[in-house]
Amino acid sequence: MTQDSKPSIGFIGLGIMGKPMALNLIKAGYSLTVNNRTPEVMDELVKQGAKAAHSAKEVAQNSDIIITMLPDSPQVEEVALGEGGVTEGIKAGALFIDMSSISPTTSRKVEEALKAKGADSLDAPVSGGQVGAEAATLSIMVGGSEEAFTRARPVFEALGKNIVYIGGAGAGQVTKIANQIVVGLTIQAVSEAMTLAKKAGVDAGKVREALLGGFAQSRILDLHGQRILDGNFKPGFRINLHRKDLRLALETGREAGVPLFATGLAANIMDAMIAQGDGDLDHSSMAKFYAEMSGIE
Repeated sequence: MTQDSKPSIGFIGLGIMGKPMALNLIKAGYSLTVNNRTPEVMDELVKQGAKAAHSAKEVAQNSDIIITMLPDSPQVEEVALGEGGVTEGIKAGALFIDMSSISPTTSRKVEEALKAKGADSLDAPVSGGQVGAEAATLSIMVGGSEEAFTRARPVFEALGKNIVYIGGAGAGQVTKIANQIVVGLTIQAVSEAMTLAKKAGVDAGKVREALLGGFAQSRILDLHGQRILDGNFKPGFRINLHRKDLRLALETGREAGVPLFATGLAANIMDAMIAQGDGDLDHSSMAKFYAEMSGIE
């Protein structure tokens, strides 16, 4: 890589979020090497100019910056530290950026392992869902060294709009946990309010309209409130994944000695939904759970 050229990027994890993020990096002019657990998903990226790799190790060998977008801590640990993983192929001076939502403890473990290889790392989870990933308007919360953050900022700018450096390793993940608490509890509140309106015989659409003009206004009431009215629970962010994030929140709360009572209730509701087979629905489907519990068709 010359001083004036863009770094080569490796991208591992081409799911609902990762695939559009990878496409946005190609659109921004980056040379991309991709890897995914199901190889056929890589085909569309290859058609757009990416190179396919057979392992995380191969991605790391061919990249100045490696990005992962994976479901949970075990997958990140396996891809980063396992056999055929990033640490086996990463070059000294390379940068590893994990944009998954995982445990802060795992982020710090990965950082230590990569530091031993002469590489830097950032934990940079995102908020904004599939819509934000596709539109490159994600909110990105970053933990790691300021030097690494400065280096990564042009890459982040191809993926998001609200890019905030939080602090040292794991700080990005703690911020994402806080975000998921606020999002989950707000969806729960909107679900309860709109279900109450319906059950009380009041037009829920007009209730939402009124609330959007007052102190209860929120992006969730706006976007997910409309989803609830439409009964559209096609996944942008699945209940299964949000429940995972609340597990991380509760674990982190226990470690820090912080009681998270309301978070625990939201997690229990999501557990019930998953048990009923609704884990793959959008997290706005909490309203579906409330409607069913209230006897609303």
